[in-house]
Amino acid sequence: MKHILIILFALFIGFNGDAATLINDTEIESGIAKIVVPIAKVANIPEDRLKIYIVRDDNFNAFVRGGEDIYVYTGLLKQIKSPNALRAVLAHELGHTIGGHMVQIAERMQNEMIRTMIIQALGIGLMVAGGNPSAGAGVMAGAAGIGQQSMLSFTRDEERMADDMAVDLMVKAKQDPNGLIEVFDQMRDLHGAFEDRINPNRINHPLTSERLNNAKTKIRNLKTVPKKSSDEVAHENQDYEILRAKLIGYLDSDKTVLAHYPYKDKSDSAIYARAIANMRAGNLDTAKTGTQTLLKRYPKSPYFYELLGDIEYQYGHYDDSIDAYEQSLKLSNNAPQIETALALVLSERNKPGDSERAGELCRRVILNEPSPLAYWILARVSSGATSDWAMAEFYKMNNDDKNAKKYAKSAQKKAKKDSPEYIKSGDILKK
Repeated sequence: MKHILIILFALFIGFNGDAATLINDTEIESGIAKIVVPIAKVANIPEDRLKIYIVRDDNFNAFVRGGEDIYVYTGLLKQIKSPNALRAVLAHELGHTIGGHMVQIAERMQNEMIRTMIIQALGIGLMVAGGNPSAGAGVMAGAAGIGQQSMLSFTRDEERMADDMAVDLMVKAKQDPNGLIEVFDQMRDLHGAFEDRINPNRINHPLTSERLNNAKTKIRNLKTVPKKSSDEVAHENQDYEILRAKLIGYLDSDKTVLAHYPYKDKSDSAIYARAIANMRAGNLDTAKTGTQTLLKRYPKSPYFYELLGDIEYQYGHYDDSIDAYEQSLKLSNNAPQIETALALVLSERNKPGDSERAGELCRRVILNEPSPLAYWILARVSSGATSDWAMAEFYKMNNDDKNAKKYAKSAQKKAKKDSPEYIKSGDILKK
């Protein structure tokens, strides 16, 4: 049972080469993409190039890399209380991209390093020239501080500009910019007491109170403020609460889940979080009852079927698990995590045709969104050069260079020289 739960959890939690823990979940990624797409469109980012990464970290944070890769921390998702507030945070991050702030910061850092080196060289010169040694040492000690203060001032200005751009992007996308006010109100509640005791010139962001006042003034001066109907807002909020419930159900302790979602709470999000927490704890009957309740309410939800597949797998009911996953795939589009889960169960059941179906699913996942587990399953259901090559890729994704090359060499010995397995194994051996 414990082994099965670990494998299931691996479908939800992934690891990247930078040692940051990423959440791999189709439902959460697509839900956040839906929230950010209106902002991305007006920022001229094509929807098919937008990529959402969920970072497992309790910090209240998000950032954009490369203009199209958006990283959102689980701490932010668990604490931000509405999708519009989350949209405002992401608008702020995209504001940095539009303003070219990351490039400017990199250039500014290089310039400040040069400036610091010149000042330090002056300090060394004073000492070598026989001047006052303590004076020279003082110049050297202060050089890094001068550069740091200049950088902090620069980044505070960039943050102000990104806040301003966030309001503009929200309005242009016909979204309520008051989401930014909601964020700053929440940040003030979290950090206000601490900020009262710090020097505003010693931090890289303006104080939250200043940012809140700036945003209020900006919004107050708008000619019109976009508003959605109460039904639209309610629907968005409900979808967002489902995403938060899934994160809390998977990542938090049973005690924390029940504190957020006591049994008297009969909302969809509460039932979802408790079902996931109960599955993790091995309370499969209770988890299944909650999931079936959700499926009665939403018979076309691919993700509730996904959860049912997870639960049936833990029972050891392979046929029922596969049926649930197949139904989930029919109702969803581009769901690599669900495809991987289905492939895993097929490899466990191992009836005639299961290995072929599992291999087909893994190849599709590898083509669209490679993962170590997909390679591992492909190796399991394959033989010869294909199996060894897949294991080499598995180890490469887990940064195990020794075993990656070991299996790559074995694959090349078994493969034809013009085969994909031979060529791809050669790429591994070159690195």
